[in-house]
Amino acid sequence: MALSYYAEELKKTAKALAQSGKGILAVDESTKTVGKRLASIGVENTEGNRQAYRGMLFTTKGLGEFISGAILFEETLFQSHADGDSMVKKLNDLGVIPGIKVDTGLRPLSGAHDVETFCSGLDGLVERAADYYTQGARFAKWRAVLQITEDGCPSKLSIRENAWGLARYARSVQESGLVPIIEPEILMDGSHGIEKTAAVQEEVIKEVYMACQINGVLLEGTLLKPSMTVPGAEASNKADPQQVAEMTIRTMERCVPASVPGIVFLSGGLSEEAASVYLNLMNKIERKAKWNVSFSYGRALQHSCLKQWKGSDTDAGQKALIARAQANSEASKGSYVAGSQPSSDEALFVAGYTY
Repeated sequence: MALSYYAEELKKTAKALAQSGKGILAVDESTKTVGKRLASIGVENTEGNRQAYRGMLFTTKGLGEFISGAILFEETLFQSHADGDSMVKKLNDLGVIPGIKVDTGLRPLSGAHDVETFCSGLDGLVERAADYYTQGARFAKWRAVLQITEDGCPSKLSIRENAWGLARYARSVQESGLVPIIEPEILMDGSHGIEKTAAVQEEVIKEVYMACQINGVLLEGTLLKPSMTVPGAEASNKADPQQVAEMTIRTMERCVPASVPGIVFLSGGLSEEAASVYLNLMNKIERKAKWNVSFSYGRALQHSCLKQWKGSDTDAGQKALIARAQANSEASKGSYVAGSQPSSDEALFVAGYTY
């Protein structure tokens, strides 16, 4: 189908995902990565245990009050709950829109620095996206990763290649009816200051939208998933939460078209509490554009939940998930009171994070 066939549906889905007071639950960890999470609580990485964990998440009563969409790994999109219903049905019953991670991982970028990558998965993407749509997915995600280093990364080659990949992905999945979440992540690795992060992020996001324009991407049917504008994890000059909020909003205002309905930030290794506090402060700042500024968190929504679940305690796991979902819902409206919900302030940063 041509993009024009899905245009109105794409706009409607994007608007539903970007509705005020709601954000996105990222549960798209690969089998290997979810295995590491399960191992941290002493649970074996089997399909049954992955099914049990994700089934616990997707039957959390009231989740749809705070969560508009959930990004799934392919296994989960086609998986059934232990009671026989599909995982897609469980999400739909909660009023949560199912989404799907469609990239096939990072690969070394030839001709660039050793740490630089491109994101693979464009081959056959239109057809795969059509299958995902048939299965019930209504949006997609693709993660490009860039890193700031003292020897010149990200290079012009890396910025251009990753921007082009994001735009090609966005156009491809829109042609099959899926709203693309465009994710140009700047890793927290490094000792650079917040001003350096802001400068690089501006360059990257501007390049992304230039590529989207060339590829004819329908911006009203997209969401942006950027990292927050923070200093490198090893920086000597730390930024306080207010500075992070102000620099992040300034960066977005300089780069993101007003026609994009929503910006859903990734937590990128921030603690659960910091991810909520930073988002809350952003939503207290008057903005030039009317995007909904919200969240698309993985670890910052699941960390305490996983620890409380422990492999079998559904009630405790769901209680922890709802607490963080509500906290971030309030933060997306600028009304979160720090510490008002149970949370962990444990830093979740992992150097060179992959999944």
